[in-house]
Amino acid sequence: MMNHIVLFQPEIPANTGNISRTCAGTNTALHLVRPLGFSLEDKYLKRAGLDYWESVNLSMHDSLDELFEKYPKGKFYFITKFGEHTYSDFDYSNTDEDIFFVFGKETTGLPDSVLRDHRETCLRIPMSENIRSLNLSNTAAILTYEALRQQDFQNMDVAAPDYDRVVFEDK
Repeated sequence: MMNHIVLFQPEIPANTGNISRTCAGTNTALHLVRPLGFSLEDKYLKRAGLDYWESVNLSMHDSLDELFEKYPKGKFYFITKFGEHTYSDFDYSNTDEDIFFVFGKETTGLPDSVLRDHRETCLRIPMSENIRSLNLSNTAAILTYEALRQQDFQNMDVAAPDYDRVVFEDK
C-alpha cells in the first residue's frame, strides 16, 4: 500500500516543488498529469523541492484515464472546494489499498466531468468565506498527513528527538 498525490495539469512550479518535498518526506508517490504549466527544469520548481528530488517517487501521465487504467484497484479521492464531504469524513487506514488524492489545476480545479463521475469521493477542506481556496501545497500536506495519521504513521520516524544530545550555546 502507498499514498499518492496526483496533480492534474499543475501550473505553478513552486507549488509542485513544495509538494515534491512533502512527498519525499512522507514516502508518498507523486503523479503529474500533462500538460504541465512549466518545465521540470524550472528553477522555481527545483528551488522549492531543494535537493530532495532524487527521493521522490515521480510518475508522469498523459491523462487521468491513463492513471486510472494503470491503478485499477486504487482508491481515488478528488479534492475540490465543491465536495459534499470533508476530508476527515473518510477512513484512509486500510493499508491494503493504494490511496490517491487528486488535485486540479490551481486556476480552474478538476474538470466538471471528473467531479460528476466521482461525486461520492469528492472531498473538501473546510475554510472560511474569506478566501476562494487554500494553497495547493498546503492542501496536499493536510491530506497526506491525515492519511498518515490514520495509518499510525507506518514507515515514518515518529520518535521524539533526543534533546539531551542537543548542545545549546549560552548567550
